[in-house]
Amino acid sequence: MTRQYVAHEIADGIAHVRLTRADKLNALTLQTLDELIATANELRRDRTLRAVVISGEGSSFCAGLDFASALKSPAGIVKAFVPLPWRGTNAFQEACWAWRRLPVPVIAAVDGHCYGGGVQLALAADFRIATPDSEWSVLEARWGLIPDMTGVRSLAELVGIDTAKRLTMTAQMLSGKEAADLGLVTELAADPVAAAFDLAAEISKRSPDSVAATKRLFNQTWTSSPRATFARERAEQLLLLSLKNTAAARNAAFKKVAPVFGGRFLR
Repeated sequence: MTRQYVAHEIADGIAHVRLTRADKLNALTLQTLDELIATANELRRDRTLRAVVISGEGSSFCAGLDFASALKSPAGIVKAFVPLPWRGTNAFQEACWAWRRLPVPVIAAVDGHCYGGGVQLALAADFRIATPDSEWSVLEARWGLIPDMTGVRSLAELVGIDTAKRLTMTAQMLSGKEAADLGLVTELAADPVAAAFDLAAEISKRSPDSVAATKRLFNQTWTSSPRATFARERAEQLLLLSLKNTAAARNAAFKKVAPVFGGRFLR
């Protein structure tokens, strides 16, 4: 796929994914959705990948869906709205949820506007680092709509149901500081991209398989019963005990040296 609105490069195992429609505040088009999905799928196949940082070029992270652009293609909207049975998401949803499927940590670096679909993309990341004066809003209510790009599930994991309802019903504007106080933002930083890369580098010091198992364990058991969670803990741990990267981490810890890891085994 020729990508016009999403770019990425990889250095030292860390991918930097950038929304590049800066002149339109990185608002999402139907093509952007496809490019986000394709980029996530490409990165998922890279066994040497250790982390992903997502940011927006220019003065905005993402101002949400570009309705004017999307409405030019009613057939495209219908196509994007139909879910694929084998993954359970449509294109709007998969553009966000694909980042949850990656077996590496994904860090959203947010500056400027983070509205609507932009919020849902940021919430699909494992961590969100934002400037204190960034602007956040579950903006769909302004259009008489609801968040339908996996945002309801993400909000449910991060805030109480009353807060989730209030943000969704009112389209209230929040600063990055206010979003952090509510739990939507993980960390505040003057330079969120630099802080995101620092976090990615810190996590990259650990076994890529233990990191992948950790992400999978939390994501797939967060709303499970204790019994189901404990069973999944045992399964993940038994698998990790058999892997070369686990042995590398263990041996390095005994010798008090930095571990050297191979490619990730877990998908």
